[in-house]
Amino acid sequence: MRTIKLITLPKKILIIKPSSLGDVVHSLPFLNAIRTCFPKAEIHWVIAKGLEGLLEGHPMINKLWIINKDTWKKMKHVNITINEIRMLFKALKKEKFDLVVDLQGLLRSGILTAATGAPVKVGFKEAREGSRFFYTYKVEGERDIHAVDRYLKIARFLGCDISDVCFPFPLYKPTSSFIFHPSSFHFSLSKDYAVIIPGARWKTKIWPYEHFGELLSMLPLDTVIVGSKGDKDIADKIVTFSKGKAISLAGKTDLKDLIEVIRDARFVVSNDSGPMHIAAALHIPVFAIFGPTDPLRTGPYGEGHTIIKEKISCAPCFKRTCSDIKCMRAVSVEKVYETIMDKLNLATEDTEF
Repeated sequence: MRTIKLITLPKKILIIKPSSLGDVVHSLPFLNAIRTCFPKAEIHWVIAKGLEGLLEGHPMINKLWIINKDTWKKMKHVNITINEIRMLFKALKKEKFDLVVDLQGLLRSGILTAATGAPVKVGFKEAREGSRFFYTYKVEGERDIHAVDRYLKIARFLGCDISDVCFPFPLYKPTSSFIFHPSSFHFSLSKDYAVIIPGARWKTKIWPYEHFGELLSMLPLDTVIVGSKGDKDIADKIVTFSKGKAISLAGKTDLKDLIEVIRDARFVVSNDSGPMHIAAALHIPVFAIFGPTDPLRTGPYGEGHTIIKEKISCAPCFKRTCSDIKCMRAVSVEKVYETIMDKLNLATEDTEF
């Protein structure tokens, strides 16, 4: 793969990667490579509103640009949106970036890239919606490789060393003991526990809540269910099926707290989801249940993780909707339970951890 030799080292760099949660996590090794390669550069990052908690206070980032892209999609806010975009374009151009990297690869991010007026604009050759026409340099990223390795291809193109793949999360620790007091449960995160992530952006990627609940009732340690406010109903159902072995924090944590809950977990059981990638990046063993998506592209990155799936003729189909979802239903509770017990050599309930 060829690399570009920049005429002068960039003094100011903009990374455009607004979403989604998992994709932003996958971009952290790219950030690490860029910061190491250009230690004196000022690095800015465009992030979507709601995900800024992942990067706030990050020592490698000098400034976050938070965009409300979900509001921009609504026609009733069109006048406000036009004004916000106009002001954003003007502010970005005023920064006089030397280098802009578009990791998102969509029309909106391509237009943002062009609006900066930067002399060097880099993105993927396969970028969608015509965004590649806004770049001065196009890097072949490939599709059948993991997203982390794909993003690192641009870092390598820029002359950066990509041999050290690490995920630099900003360290956030609560000032007091992280203790939650639900109405009927006292739980301190200082004890041994596993984290369960039952939600996902696609309904087709969700393992049945009854399966999760039965699994948690069998595991020989307490479990913490995490997720967004939208996952609260399914989390509550899992708690019921767990027979008192689980607590739900769904909708009760922000992104910073979520990272810390996961950081101290014994292991994680998850669908293909954004928080799953946080766990993998923190080197917490992940047991990932897959169906319609391909773990080669979006599975937990690194060693020590386990993919659990069944051989179904139509999988992976990459469909967001399905009337059957047999690829997820076919994964039995017994298979997930036995895989976890075998991999981690977990003992029975009367064993001390």
